[in-house]
Amino acid sequence: MAKIEVTGTELVWPGKYDDTGRLRQAPRDALPFQIIETVNESRVDREQRKRRRHSLFDYWEGKEGDTYEEGWRNKLIWGDNELVMGSLLEKFAGKIDLIYIDPPFATQMDFLFKTYVGEGKTAIDSKGSARMVSTMQQKAYRDTWRGGLDSYLEYMVPRLQLMRDLLSARGSFFVHVGFQVNHYLRVAMENIFGSANVLDEIVWSYGTPSGGRAAGDKLIKAHEYIIYAVKERGRSKFHKTHLEYSEKYIKERFNQKDEDGRIYRTRKRGTVVERQYLDESKGVPLSTVWSDIKQTYAMHLAKRAKEETGFQTQKPEALLQRVVELASDPGDLVADFFCGSGTTVAVAERLGRRWIGCDLGRWGIHVTRKRLLGLPGCRPFDVMNLGKYERQYWQGAQFGLKEGADATERVIYEYIAFILKLYRAQPVAGMKHLHGRKGAVMVHVGAVDAPVTFAEVESAVDECRKVGQKELHVLGWEWEMGLAGPNTEGERSGLTQRQAERHGIRLRLKRIPQEVMDVAASHKSVRFFELAYVDAMAESDERGRVRVRLRDFVVPHGDPETKEVREKITKWMDWVDYWAVDWDFREDTFRQGWVAYRTRTERSLPEESDLHDYGKPGNYRILLKVVDIFGNDTSLPLDVKVG
Repeated sequence: MAKIEVTGTELVWPGKYDDTGRLRQAPRDALPFQIIETVNESRVDREQRKRRRHSLFDYWEGKEGDTYEEGWRNKLIWGDNELVMGSLLEKFAGKIDLIYIDPPFATQMDFLFKTYVGEGKTAIDSKGSARMVSTMQQKAYRDTWRGGLDSYLEYMVPRLQLMRDLLSARGSFFVHVGFQVNHYLRVAMENIFGSANVLDEIVWSYGTPSGGRAAGDKLIKAHEYIIYAVKERGRSKFHKTHLEYSEKYIKERFNQKDEDGRIYRTRKRGTVVERQYLDESKGVPLSTVWSDIKQTYAMHLAKRAKEETGFQTQKPEALLQRVVELASDPGDLVADFFCGSGTTVAVAERLGRRWIGCDLGRWGIHVTRKRLLGLPGCRPFDVMNLGKYERQYWQGAQFGLKEGADATERVIYEYIAFILKLYRAQPVAGMKHLHGRKGAVMVHVGAVDAPVTFAEVESAVDECRKVGQKELHVLGWEWEMGLAGPNTEGERSGLTQRQAERHGIRLRLKRIPQEVMDVAASHKSVRFFELAYVDAMAESDERGRVRVRLRDFVVPHGDPETKEVREKITKWMDWVDYWAVDWDFREDTFRQGWVAYRTRTERSLPEESDLHDYGKPGNYRILLKVVDIFGNDTSLPLDVKVG
């Protein structure tokens, strides 16, 4: 290994430097973003957009301006934030004014959450239902903790470097951490930002412990930390904040009245005695100890019910409001790359800031979308994911080991061979996108740490056509948002299947079960389940207006991961958490024209949409999107003739 020259105090761990002695960097390739769904777009805005080419998704071109008037759209991105941030650098390096993150605290339990089934209050805990946590998310967390603190720093430090590069010269950075990693991340941030630019360590004292939290012979944890850094000291934005005086302070200090009855206190400045009037005072200047904001679970019940999303580590909006107001102005760009349930972006939206949110959890993206929809006057935003993943590097290589193959190629080969064996398929050589054959069926295997994308399926379909095969099975852990649709023997099929049918290929999409991750899986029978199935119809009234009616929604019945949940289901509609309609789908991005969803307080969900008036006769394609209680979405196209 090359000699590493140490020029100052730094935090070092195994894996920080590569074999050449260089600091390991995160990937910085500009991977393409696909716009999966546009939310709250007006009909006028839609008509102004050009008709797209024949593709299921728009690719984000990054040509919008820096204001809403110049076409800016807020962005909610599902994916690995390391790859997402690396891809944002091309357009956003030095342009983000405020970044707040609430990353894992090194507890291995930071992604847990609860949701409810149907119209009742029956809860599902993500800890007990593996399907609620995406495979990508589970693998990322396992990798993060595989080597304890070393692997945690290996995970976090490249991401901190990317965030520093994304910050503007006047930008501020807040990292919310617990005692487990506070001291390590602070030193890492001093190495990255410079010691002078790590300004403060804020102590968030969120309440007096009581009940079960106060039990046991131990000191009760009642605080967390927020490390506050800036890109360039002396240039960052800062708005001095004052808190209201407590009643006790007022009684003890403001204890005099003038002839007009105004309350004041006296203070001495040198030899001069001054009066400070209560009604003219701004309050107590904000310090580095914040004890006036309570944790979500400690809120007043009415406020708690309004904010609570079920995420175990959810932070209160008041905390984020303080951060956003402290270090940004209206119109500034705010980002959160561990956005979870969406508190940061919801506050940024409410306070008139532009925003970018990103999370690896599919359920987190779904909860954030619903949360934003519930904000009055929420501006249009795009739901996006990466159109391809850098780690799908086996796509361009021939399947099969060559002499001298490196360790990475060997691992990929063994992974694909293992999945094919479980599917009872045989490997094939000489193909770029087809990995196996099962009788007359060709098989493509998706990556374990990336969703199967439409571009990936399209490439496999094209290769299947070129070699003269008529059926393709795609096996995947995760699916790009908007890609999955019904797999049925009947006339109705999903969007992806319709695309394949144009090439004469019968396409089946199947989910790799979670039990494959068990090492014992190779010694027992494993079933690969079809994706969820939705049935719906479009109906017209006497005036030619159209509504969509849901008729059925089915989650694979043999899936062992849904057995516990299935016991809590009373009717098929209980599987549905959200559904939306694009009334005039043009083979591009799903544009929400009507939407209904469950909230924590409103559990009912209609089975039919409102009536839609097209205004003129013609043939239209409707696209229906259903999101289930696990956060997985399924799409179904419906053709309708009006007038």
